[in-house]
Amino acid sequence: MLEQSADSRGIARVALNRPERHNAFDEALVAALHEAFVAFAADPPRAVVLSGCGPSFSAGADAAWMRRAAGWTEAENRADAQKLSDMLAAIDSCPCPVIAEVHGAVMGGGVGLVACADMAVAHPQTRFALPEVRLGITPATISPFVIRAIGPRAARRWFLTGERFGAAEAREMGLVHAVSDTPDAVAGQWITALLAAAPGAVAEAKRLVQDIGGRPVTDALRADTAARIAARRASAEAREGLAAFLGKRSPAWARTP
Repeated sequence: MLEQSADSRGIARVALNRPERHNAFDEALVAALHEAFVAFAADPPRAVVLSGCGPSFSAGADAAWMRRAAGWTEAENRADAQKLSDMLAAIDSCPCPVIAEVHGAVMGGGVGLVACADMAVAHPQTRFALPEVRLGITPATISPFVIRAIGPRAARRWFLTGERFGAAEAREMGLVHAVSDTPDAVAGQWITALLAAAPGAVAEAKRLVQDIGGRPVTDALRADTAARIAARRASAEAREGLAAFLGKRSPAWARTP
């Protein structure tokens, strides 16, 4: 279901590995992804690169899975959908950066995976869609993550029609950050930047965006952010960063590309 590896720099790679099904989701793939990212939360690498084997990143829900779901009770369908949501949340909340490299077909739940990544790069020929309405359903489970990524206005456009869109449109709406013939090279540039940053600070910066994004600027929010920077300034990483800067040397966490 998954191909997993890690290198000496602490970069983990996870590849969806159902190429004959265009890496479409079923219960087993959802469970495997959830298990992998729960493990990353317990012992975070410096970053995770998420990709897909074969001709596509992910074609969304497997047709056989959807046929089985059609015969389930509402309670069984709710439990199944909750597992999908839990998997997406595990990726979204992973304390280390998650980079999505996408190509081929990125449909439905595949778009949800991209939306949960911190950074995403697509091959120019990538085809995206949120086609659920054409099957008589909605993208409800992935919607919190996708709407946050592309905004309500774009979501109205693509949720309601189920039409396909390309990599350039995905970048324009914020679903991906870059479009390149060599997605792995772009991801490599991001990894180089991440390896120069303090891993604890990166994790807290990610949490900062999740906690602060969209909230109104209130006295309580300003007090919270002041407390956060005060705690970070007193951290071992901050002391090491200052010592390295003053000593004109690389900090202890820096890794060569």
